[in-house]
Amino acid sequence: MRYSKNARISKYSAKIILCLMMVIQSVTPSVSDETSQNLRTLSEQNLVDILVGSCIQSTRNCDPSEPIKAVKAALKAGKVFQTIKVKDVPTDGMVVAVQGIGGGGPWQYVIDRTKEQGLRTLDNPERAVVELFSEYTGKTVAALVRSEAAGATAAALLLSADMNIPTLDGGITGRAVPEVQQSIPWINGIASVPTAIITPWGDQIIIKHAVDEYRVEDISRAIAVASGGDAYITMTPMSGETLEKGVIKGSISEAELFGRTVREAVQKGHDPIDALVTITSGYKLFDGVVVKAEERGDRGFNWVEATLEGRNEYKGRTYKLFVKNENIVGWIDDKLDAISPDYIYNLDPASGQSTLGVGYGGYVVGEKVALIGIPAPKQWRSKKGIELIGPRHFEFDFDYIPIEDLQKQKAQE
Repeated sequence: MRYSKNARISKYSAKIILCLMMVIQSVTPSVSDETSQNLRTLSEQNLVDILVGSCIQSTRNCDPSEPIKAVKAALKAGKVFQTIKVKDVPTDGMVVAVQGIGGGGPWQYVIDRTKEQGLRTLDNPERAVVELFSEYTGKTVAALVRSEAAGATAAALLLSADMNIPTLDGGITGRAVPEVQQSIPWINGIASVPTAIITPWGDQIIIKHAVDEYRVEDISRAIAVASGGDAYITMTPMSGETLEKGVIKGSISEAELFGRTVREAVQKGHDPIDALVTITSGYKLFDGVVVKAEERGDRGFNWVEATLEGRNEYKGRTYKLFVKNENIVGWIDDKLDAISPDYIYNLDPASGQSTLGVGYGGYVVGEKVALIGIPAPKQWRSKKGIELIGPRHFEFDFDYIPIEDLQKQKAQE
């Protein structure tokens, strides 16, 4: 562009403008103008549907009420919730997942001692762990991706809004998973390291290198157990150009669809379970009442064996579930009915929402439960995916059988 003599900027003025531009850039969010045009701003109803739907996706019990309160409070405080599609993330943009790590059977003496010491817990450990990651790597995080369904969805949305960056419309699992290494990035060779870890009291740990993702799981889980059953980590740092093979695209949109579907079904007086089966092309596995639930905490996990007695069309039949934090295997009348990596959703028959249960993956005796089975995405059904979260990983002596084959056999009996 050419300027006339009178329109030329003096060298002095140019220096002032340059300085101003640098100041503006320093206080402007890291999302570029081009990227900001591709962001979707979420309404309160969008967020409620997403949180209800993410609990459905979780393959275990889940209560969205507290996360819903949190996002409503954030909206009232002026926070803006936005999502971005995988294709719209800049190729050099850094994306990470933030995960809370639980520890079944935590060290009670650690809990007791830290209370006696009066140690102050961090107000926002999730943000602290992202800042630790950025400090260590020297890279700015452009967007957050949820680590799994359930509470991690709310954590990603709230943290993104707090940091004024978008949440990716995608996920590294598509469900909830019991172990850190059980993720799409690991299936495709994208490592979790470097991994930042923050304990509730602010201890800072960096895993610069790990032999494999199993060791990331071992180390982070051990830190959680040694920290009263709680820790926060960053997982699978990815650039925009690696996201295509590192995530399941559209999983936030799917959660919103699930939440909206059950809400509208109930409002219209329709069966929310049937509505979910229709939109997911899934299978209704069972409808019953919990009559037995044995739960134990060990090695940082909750192990549950639950038994349901059938009602309605399933009266006289029995369903058993094996749970390691999440539903892994289901049997109807002692015959295999659904196997991980396929998804087993345990839902309230009246609302279509996830059952509340107790703890991680727990069932409450007397609770009414409808079970839906959903075919897993192709990434989970790959050889590596089945190795990571298939039945032999959980020490069963049988191979994975796709849910559609099991249901076909069931229909023929």
